Amino acid sequence: MSTTVGNSPYAESSGSFKRRGPRFTDRIVASPSSEQEWQAEPGRYRLVASLACPWAHRSVIVRRLMGLEDAISLAIVDPLQDDRSWRFSLDEDGRDPVLGYRYLSEAYLARDPENGTENGVSVPAIVEESSGLLVTNDYPQITIDLGIEWAKYQRPGAPTLYPEELREEIDEVNEGVFHDVNNGVYKAGFATKQARYEEAYTALFARLDELDERLADRRYLVGGHITEADIRLFTTLARFDPVYHGHFKCNRQKLSEFENLWPYARDLYQTPGFGDTVDFDHFKRHYYQVHTSINPTQIVPLGPEPSVWLEPHHREQLGGTPFGPDGTPPEPLDGPLRPLPPLDM
Repeated sequence: MSTTVGNSPYAESSGSFKRRGPRFTDRIVASPSSEQEWQAEPGRYRLVASLACPWAHRSVIVRRLMGLEDAISLAIVDPLQDDRSWRFSLDEDGRDPVLGYRYLSEAYLARDPENGTENGVSVPAIVEESSGLLVTNDYPQITIDLGIEWAKYQRPGAPTLYPEELREEIDEVNEGVFHDVNNGVYKAGFATKQARYEEAYTALFARLDELDERLADRRYLVGGHITEADIRLFTTLARFDPVYHGHFKCNRQKLSEFENLWPYARDLYQTPGFGDTVDFDHFKRHYYQVHTSINPTQIVPLGPEPSVWLEPHHREQLGGTPFGPDGTPPEPLDGPLRPLPPLDM
């Protein structure tokens, strides 16, 4: 996600929010065949992510589900930004200990000194450790490639997140979810004209109603186990009540008031690789303190209570298994991915 900080406009003159696409679309693959493809090699790359950002959160989940922690290192940026965007200010001396950078923009400019940041500085980003060059910030492709192209280095029992026989259906679900839900909350939240807000709001809840109905008799969105579709929806659902319901004015109802989406989200949250990558503090600090055009006081709400995510969901009664019939969960994490200092009072 690329974010403009302060009171800079997020919307076009029409009043609509428009998301910028990835600037660098190279891929990391098992067998490169062009200059735009890099060799998948353990120890070569560093995934830079924000725990606040739903687009980056996807890649953190997939890296964990696939067991690629030893193959690809992880850098977590500060959820708060300044005018140079994502920064490594949570690390000692404000520098990433592997890359040596203070700002992610340095990797973008190392790749393209003239135009590296012309389309913003976004996460997730994968950086080559030895050169410090930005390889890719193509967030939709990053998760697919982590699930497929890194097969040689994945853990035993890793799930198949993008199975060939289900790709057409996964792509169809993802298309609607992207436009109306993942991006839809932003289109509602950053709209500067009433009509544009209402259009986004209406499309968002129409899609959520459709998904709620879809999940009435199936445990997962596509097939009998977790796929790319579930990961892409989950990261928006996890932020819905803490952020989007109030901050982005998506307030017809809360996630916790949906009959099927709410237990579905809890089911995923309680699945290793999902809830253990969620950090509600990062979510709230980023949105409420960075988006000062929406929340000029920068006050961060204390609620909602996160323990409700651990309530029983009973979704196992619908059948299916999280990781597939032969899959196993990833090993438990030792602790939080990245703690935060206390809020200033």
